[in-house]
Amino acid sequence: MIFITDFEGEPARPLAERRQKHSALRDVAAMLRSFNYAMHQATMHATVERPDALASLQAPARAWEAVARKAFLDAYRNTASRAALFTSWDEMRGLLDLFLLEKAFHELAYEVDNRPDWVRVPLAGLLDLLDRRSTQD
Repeated sequence: MIFITDFEGEPARPLAERRQKHSALRDVAAMLRSFNYAMHQATMHATVERPDALASLQAPARAWEAVARKAFLDAYRNTASRAALFTSWDEMRGLLDLFLLEKAFHELAYEVDNRPDWVRVPLAGLLDLLDRRSTQD
């Protein structure tokens, strides 16, 4: 069973700012970051007592993220395409990449301020974003 929570937006931002209209791609980026965050957090949690298990957990965890990411992006692209929200996905890709980086840096700042022992999760996510970007082109 999967539960999706935390739709209040960024709690540190004023309510008026959170209510302002923004690109839907910012929400897409947040969801994609959530998949990556969940993957890294799950492997971090699973290896607290058994760090040697990381190697055997990484491949299935990354496979789960890839499947979740692809399913979400495919559904978004299909829906947005039918609604004519963009002329081509390639045109939107750069903006989505920017929002992904923005969200990852926000996560990093949050963890530095609130949970320093979790800093490795957004740092790993940033590395994943850079890695993914370098293999896309």
